[in-house]
This record gives sequence, structure tokens and C-alpha cells, in this order.
Amino acid sequence: MNKFFKVILLILTLVFSLQTQTFAVEDQDHFSLNSEAAILIDATTGSILFEKESDRLMYPASITKIVTGIIAIEEGNLDDIVTVSKAARNIDGTRVYLLEGEQVSLKKLVQGLLINSGNDAATAIAEYFDKNEAQFAERMNEYVRAKIGVKDTTFQNPHGLFDQKHQTTAYDMAMITQYAMKNPLFRSIVGTKEMKWVGEGWETTLYNHNKLLWRYEGTTGVKNGFIDQSGYTLVASVKRGNSEWIAVTLKSGSSELAYSDMEKLFDYGFEHFETYPIAVNTLSLHQRYQDQFVLPKELVFTAEKDLTFKVEIDESEGQIIVVDNNGESIYFEELERIEQNVQTIIISDPSLPAESEPSRTSTLKIILLIVATLFTLVFIRTQWIKIKRRNMRKVDKPNGN
Repeated sequence: MNKFFKVILLILTLVFSLQTQTFAVEDQDHFSLNSEAAILIDATTGSILFEKESDRLMYPASITKIVTGIIAIEEGNLDDIVTVSKAARNIDGTRVYLLEGEQVSLKKLVQGLLINSGNDAATAIAEYFDKNEAQFAERMNEYVRAKIGVKDTTFQNPHGLFDQKHQTTAYDMAMITQYAMKNPLFRSIVGTKEMKWVGEGWETTLYNHNKLLWRYEGTTGVKNGFIDQSGYTLVASVKRGNSEWIAVTLKSGSSELAYSDMEKLFDYGFEHFETYPIAVNTLSLHQRYQDQFVLPKELVFTAEKDLTFKVEIDESEGQIIVVDNNGESIYFEELERIEQNVQTIIISDPSLPAESEPSRTSTLKIILLIVATLFTLVFIRTQWIKIKRRNMRKVDKPNGN
């Protein structure tokens, strides 16, 4: 296969394996958002349920801390003790009032970072990993590109304070949050409503800055933000039943308008869509096709609410397909075929039952026939060479006349 066809095959594989659906329902035009950019996705499947300017580069403010937090949880030792620097102590913006020289566990810093949006905690975490914010920002950029696959985001610091080059998109932040929320500890921290905080410079109860935890049923996280240049930014997640949505709003005119946009997005999602998990081994087709294809244990897809559907196997295409009442394909996955008619010849095995003896005898006869044929061919060739040599000698013999 030449290089061109290999590239085409790779593209087709990616298209079929990464089915990010985008839905368009008429009702999404019946409400407007104050936020300049927004997106609503299914947290499980990644399907886009609504978007507005979701690829536009914008300033994220403190929702940046979602990345700082998940890096600390995944790549650090949460029991490590971090000594707070002068730079962390003097950082601008929201803080948990760490003192220079104060020693705090990495886990506690992550809690102060995500629950109370502590910029001082963000700087302390950055210095724990990479000595300074600039080097940690390089880690952040490499992390989101390599592990999550986002392409338009560039971070310059761990907290989201303004930098002209510190930019992201609503789509990228949705993908980052989808990844982070799969981590149980991250999910637990961003879903914490309040927490006792005892530090050298501050004893208080931290209340999560994400007001949606109190205001909207099923909210599971995650983070809000504000600086003058970014306006009000918000990332939130809500779970009801099998469905969990993640929404991002960027550059809203006020905190209340950002929360109002969020509630509109989630209302829209729960009114129109649903996440459908299907156990494949409970379907009648499982028994019929399990010897032909490697079937998934579960199908999970997003579709319109209260959908009636059926699951089919397309043998010619090697796909498992979800089809609605109109015969339209809603979702499909490529299947791996199981190789059929693979025979193994066992020359001798005393454990074989008696009825296998004729098969072994037939095999032996075939082998003997092949060997005999080879000997015959060698013999014929040898005789032919002898005859040819005799004839050549007769030609070369001198004439007696």
C-alpha cells in the first residue's frame, strides 16, 4: 500500500472512530445568550449539543485553574509539603492568604485553588513543579495538547491573571473539563460546597465560588472566573440520571448573566437530549454475531430525548448501528471481525479422541505422497541428464572414414 492510500485510510479511521456529533434543534434559536462565546456538550460522549463562537480565542481568567488542578492531582504527590514563596504570598487577586514560608500539603493547595480560587495557591503549585510560573505554563500547554488533544489554547500562567497571549476557546475548555471530571478526586473537590480552612494566616470556612452548586439541581462542578479583560467566565457540569452535561460561557457582562446563561444551556440540554447507555450482551443480536465480530460491552451515545430506536449489525460494512424509527442511522461503531475457518493440524496428540485417527492417517498419506513425488521428479531429472550426456559423447566421437 503506497503512502497516499495509507494517509487516506488513517483519515477515514479517525472520522469513523471519533464521532463527535453536533446537534441542531430549532429551539436553540429561541433563546439568546449574554455571553459572547459558549458551548454545551455531553460529558460522556463529547457530542456538541449547542455552540456559539466556540472556536473564538478569548481570555479565560480563573477557569485556567482547572488545568493547574488536574496537573497537580495527576502528576504530583498530594502528600508532599510545599513551602510558600514570597512570589506566591504577594500574587494579586483572590487568595487563601498563604504566608511566606508557610508549609502546606499539595492537596490542600489544590483545594484552596479550586474551591476558593486562590491565586497564591496556584503560584505555589507552579513553583512546586517547575520553580516558576513560566516553566509551569509550558507544562500546562504540553499537557493539554498531548493528553487532551486541544490545539488552540495557550497558557502563560497557572491562575488566569491577564496576559495577552493567555488564551483559550469555549470548545477547548469543554474538552479539558471533560477530561478533568473523569478524575474522582478532581470531581470531588470541584463539587465541594464548603470546607474548613486552617492556615497560619487565615482560619475560615471556604465556600465554593461556583454558585450553581446551590442554585441548579444536579450540579457537580466546576469553576468560575473574572478579570476585566475576560469579563465573567464560567465552566459548569450537571448530572441527572444517565446524562451529564458540561457547559462553558466566556465573556459575560456580569456574574448573574453568566449563571443565567448556564441555566438556559442546561435547561435546553435536559429538555431535548439524553445519554443512552446500552448493554450489548442483553441484545438478541449478541448471540447471533458474537462469533463473527468483537462486540463492545456497551454502546453509549447521545440522541434526542425519548427516542425509539433499535440496534442492528451491518455485516457487509462491519458496523454496529443504532437506527431510529425512520431507518436513519443515529450512531455507529466499527467492529473487528473474528477470523473464521482457521485450521490447526496436530501431528500427534495422545489426548485426541479415537474419531480423529482417520484425519491423522489422511494427513500422513498426503505427506508420503508428496515425498514420493519429489523422489520421482529427482530420479527422472537424473536419468534425463545421463541420456543427454551419452548423446553428446556420440556427437563428439571421431568419424572412422
